Amino acid sequence: MFDNLKKGISNIIRGIKFRELSREEFEEVFSELELILLQNDVSLEVVERIREVLFGRLIGAKVPRLSRADELVLDALREAVSQILDEAGSLDLIEYIRSSKSRPFKIVFLGVNGVGKTTTIAKVAWRLKKNGFSSVLACSDTFRAAAIEQIREWASRVGVRVVSQDYGADPAAVAYDAILHAESRGLDAVLIDTAGRQHTNVNLMDELRKIVEVAEPDMRILVLDALTGQDAYRQALEFDGAVGVDGVIFTKVDGDAKGGSILTVAYALRKPILYLGVGQGLEDLVLFDKDFIIRNIFH
Repeated sequence: MFDNLKKGISNIIRGIKFRELSREEFEEVFSELELILLQNDVSLEVVERIREVLFGRLIGAKVPRLSRADELVLDALREAVSQILDEAGSLDLIEYIRSSKSRPFKIVFLGVNGVGKTTTIAKVAWRLKKNGFSSVLACSDTFRAAAIEQIREWASRVGVRVVSQDYGADPAAVAYDAILHAESRGLDAVLIDTAGRQHTNVNLMDELRKIVEVAEPDMRILVLDALTGQDAYRQALEFDGAVGVDGVIFTKVDGDAKGGSILTVAYALRKPILYLGVGQGLEDLVLFDKDFIIRNIFH
């Protein structure tokens, strides 16, 4: 994911041979490494956290030869990335629902238009169905043109029902109707789609707060586009501040994502990343695996 990370580190440390790494050399190495990280969508806060880990690992470390110096820095960087992802925690959504006494289990999906939120909801519904759970989709995006048609199409592919009203209807009322529908039929889960015209839109955030107040969800999942870089970080802070976020799904990870936004959001929210979207098919939703991220960053 990170552009030319190994090559960049190799170029940075060419002058470090056969001795211990001094504080001055560390600062020289890290000042250039910092630029690589920032260029790959890692926030300043995360860069500083990485600096702390690297400082503890590298100061005074013996560097026997150039090739080993490369691996010394890369190993320390892997450890820093691993620690950041560990701090966010982990959660298997299927097992969490299985162990929950709440029925129907209510999930509100948050995210701006264009991140693949509706597609992601269909993928989650498909995963639930494969694991023996029944669900209904609630089209509480009553603002965006064709939103109802889109979610109906996906629901048809999955084989689940949709609860919707006309465009312009109260989104919270749609969510409530879907919950009543699930309760009356003994369904396991309600997956609630929401509008996402702009994460900074005050009216939208008020609308989302009302949906959350009415639906009383068991989980609020934020869907983010891995290709949007620092904007994903800003979206995460906005949605978490407005209505709270319990977990994150990143989409378009199969694209040319630099990877820094995943690290940054994990560090900023300290909330688990549940899944990664790696394609447009219903099966293209994989459990988050920090080793997958680390392998892709350091490939």
